[in-house]
Amino acid sequence: MVVSAMTLVSRVLGLVRDVVVAGLMGAGAAADVFFLANKIPNFLRRLFAEGAFAQAFVPVLTEYQQQKSQSEVQELIAKVSGTLGGIVTLVTLVGVIASPVLAALFGTGWFVAWLGGEPEGEKFLLAALMLKITFPYLWFITLTALAGAILNTLGRFAVAAFTPVFLNVAIIGCALWLSPELERPELGLAWGVFLGGLIQFLFQIPFLLRANMLVRPQWGWHHPGVKKIRTLMIPAMFGVSVSQINLLFDTLIASFLMTGSISWLYYSDRLLEFPLGLFGIAIATVILPALSKDKANDDPTQFGRTLDWGVRSVLLVGIPAMLGLMVLAQPMLMVLFMRGEFSVADSQMAAVSLLAYASGLLSFMLVKVLAPGYYARQDTKTPVRYGIIAMVANMGFNLALAIPFGYVGLALATSASATLNAALLYRGLRRQGVYQLSSASVGIIARMALAGAVMAAVLLQLCPNEAGWLAMGFMERVATLFGLIGLGALSYGVSLLLFGLRPAQLKSL
Repeated sequence: MVVSAMTLVSRVLGLVRDVVVAGLMGAGAAADVFFLANKIPNFLRRLFAEGAFAQAFVPVLTEYQQQKSQSEVQELIAKVSGTLGGIVTLVTLVGVIASPVLAALFGTGWFVAWLGGEPEGEKFLLAALMLKITFPYLWFITLTALAGAILNTLGRFAVAAFTPVFLNVAIIGCALWLSPELERPELGLAWGVFLGGLIQFLFQIPFLLRANMLVRPQWGWHHPGVKKIRTLMIPAMFGVSVSQINLLFDTLIASFLMTGSISWLYYSDRLLEFPLGLFGIAIATVILPALSKDKANDDPTQFGRTLDWGVRSVLLVGIPAMLGLMVLAQPMLMVLFMRGEFSVADSQMAAVSLLAYASGLLSFMLVKVLAPGYYARQDTKTPVRYGIIAMVANMGFNLALAIPFGYVGLALATSASATLNAALLYRGLRRQGVYQLSSASVGIIARMALAGAVMAAVLLQLCPNEAGWLAMGFMERVATLFGLIGLGALSYGVSLLLFGLRPAQLKSL
């Protein structure tokens, strides 16, 4: 609940940020370029920071905290921070210098247009420039994630969960006050990303100092703990970052599609990320240290119960979130983004891709919860194998669906590959005898599904059509949307009680 509460603040500000960006740039060429320039360092962040690194670092650090002295724990942190910091510094420098290469690699369609002297080629030049500004964000956020992982293992979840607020504040501030002063307003957003990363990094330092975990970084490639983390992290880079690799592949294909495709996918993905971050990632953040402790204490029964609780928890909120996003897709986009350069047509286009993304929300959430079942046992090879299968499948889905369905096909392919990944992760845990969904949880999930169906029926009955939404003023739209969300939540909660579900069944491990 602490992580969700702090994440809620961050996600709300994230939506405010996207509202400001939509008003400034809409879904045009500049917006496409900014989202690509922001996506590349964020992809690498998942590799070096809270994705693969955290999945490898947290179990090893937990093991040290349970079995080693305080000085040995501090030595591990010093060696890890020095080694990781050195590698990321090199990667960041290469990224800044080679930004045109990265822009050509991930925006191939724009690069081809630039070679041919076409107007779309301007996107390539702008992307190369913006990447020089946004890429250092990788350095800041990697060390921020290291600090957050340390604090999480100490049970101090609020700091790391609150930290992303500063990125949103920085981008909003630059969009409102710096962008209007620049000839290219989108460059103001890029500087917002840079400043946001710097502020997040500085914010964590006092909390590390208070926890007596702020140590001088040292290079330690051959330190036993670093070697163990390295061994776990390299395969985990593929396993935990499959969805990010898929999104980058989507972006590459979308650069060949109509202008706006990248932006429509971005805005719909942002709405998907709200429940995913608020509940799915929050539960996964808490569950990894808990599972690591269960493993360190050699308690397989409690390990299975912890996983069972995680699955029940994400489905409790994931089912109504998925159905709510599907029913209220366009109204949400209209209320949040339809102003300035963001048109009614943009809301229609983004709503279709949001439907496609929402169909995979439960799968995205389950991957976040099931993958720690492997990482807590320091098994990174198995989820990597499954992740590669899902990634290859996604590429096949992309090629099969992008031609008939355009950008919507890319969203459908991402959801389908996430579903495949979640199914493989669960099957693997069951075959290894680590975890199988309990019969009690099956009954609980069935009640959740029925309650979700009731909620969706209520929303479909009460939701106005597009003409009705357009006839409303802004405040009336906001009040109507919040009223529908409230009624949906109420109907879901009442239905759960009528179907015999009680809070105690959800709390117990």
